[in-house]
Amino acid sequence: MWRPPGAQKHPLPDTAWPTAAEAAASRLFSPLSQGALSLSQRTWVPAMVPWRATEDGEVTDRVVAWYRRFAEGQPGAVVVEATGIRDVPSGPLLRIGDDRYISGLRRIVDAVHEASGGQTRVLIQLIDFLRVRRRPSAATFFTRFLTVTQAHRVALAEALGDPAWRDAPEAAVRTRLVTAGDDLLGEVLSARERQDLQFGYRESINDTHLSHIAALPEVLPALFAKAAQRARAAGFDGVELHYAHAYTMAGFLSRRNQRTDGYGGDLAGRVRLPLEVFAAVRRAVGADYLVGARSLGDEVIEGGSRLDDAVHYAQAFAAAGLDFLSVSKGGKFEDAKRPAVGQAVYPYTGQSGYECMPTVYSDAAGPFGRNVPLAAAIRAAVRAAGHTTPIVAAGGIHLFAQAEGILRAGHADVVALARQALADPDWFRKVRGGHGAEVRRCLYTNYCEALDQRHREVTCQRWDREALDAPGVSRSQDGRRRLVAPPWQPPAPEGTP
Repeated sequence: MWRPPGAQKHPLPDTAWPTAAEAAASRLFSPLSQGALSLSQRTWVPAMVPWRATEDGEVTDRVVAWYRRFAEGQPGAVVVEATGIRDVPSGPLLRIGDDRYISGLRRIVDAVHEASGGQTRVLIQLIDFLRVRRRPSAATFFTRFLTVTQAHRVALAEALGDPAWRDAPEAAVRTRLVTAGDDLLGEVLSARERQDLQFGYRESINDTHLSHIAALPEVLPALFAKAAQRARAAGFDGVELHYAHAYTMAGFLSRRNQRTDGYGGDLAGRVRLPLEVFAAVRRAVGADYLVGARSLGDEVIEGGSRLDDAVHYAQAFAAAGLDFLSVSKGGKFEDAKRPAVGQAVYPYTGQSGYECMPTVYSDAAGPFGRNVPLAAAIRAAVRAAGHTTPIVAAGGIHLFAQAEGILRAGHADVVALARQALADPDWFRKVRGGHGAEVRRCLYTNYCEALDQRHREVTCQRWDREALDAPGVSRSQDGRRRLVAPPWQPPAPEGTP
């Protein structure tokens, strides 16, 4: 992963944990009721993909155990991983693109409600994504994928100083390009062709020459709406529309969206489809059902959307009636590290990926709460526009004083703990009960993110080798890591026999 220039390792900050009485009096552990959003406390576990579904997107026992374990900590809400709204192959990622998935998804809902004693709301994140292929070898790319045109022949002739290439057979052109160096390829291939060679083919919402990309505004509202209906049928307390990071809907919100069909270009064009998707979902599930969105406060890529764009979008979403807005940052394909041949590009390896999940190896700003100012600015703008839409802040939040300070300063209405909740799903119970000193603190090395990048079952280095031989411990496929955090029970009160 990219690191800031001059990065240095930041130690985990010392902290004083609250007593049970102090926690009970806090804003963090106070309830929130705003429109359709009702939480027992202002804590949130955002969506994290654990790679435990079947290859067909079905819920497994391991998926259920993953969400049950978070629910045992009794946070205010748990958001189930990005779940595909199309019934298309996507590896061990959950799907909701057909009614056959409802019964399996209902198992997650039941597990969360039961394990939390009804204290935790469970939402599901709905995602659409476009096609991404693995990076091909040069031989594969030039012999199978490149469409050879006269422009390639002319470029070869000029670059090599040999006019014979203008009339060269297609096979000869392909053979020559297989052995070409980067300088020659830079003169012969288009920018898009170089990208496909170096990173693998990746569809963009700007590829309107492809009929299925041109038709996205026609098909996506109905697909999201049907997925939301299935979520409600499965018993989820709400849905989160995935408008962030490297995926389809974020592509429409990006300044890089140059579509000329009314769904790109200026601010109004870029936000048009996200608003239409929300409107379709709202019609499908009714006014009483929780519908929010995850979006970006900053894309962190050249030519991408910035905070002023995010403010405009947030005000439009609030005016339209979204029930909450969860703010993230970065996580884009455009600045990702070039993958190895045979691997797919991963959108969390460049600067935008770092800003999404900063580590302890950071610049002077440090990694903790680094993205909170985005949520604060968006919340202030939404309030200035006369809306009370709850804002969820995320990014390196791990301490009680930190979370409480964010809420009391009015920077957000809810705080989200992702990596810290993974390191210790009982963070919420421990801190609320006065046992904060027992919290297993996240080290912010992104060990978990490295597993995600390889589509391996995500675990945490703080617990994945602990008590592997204990009865009933479920292990990873290689048998070397445990798949859920060890159980925890509060210590018995003094004097208890």
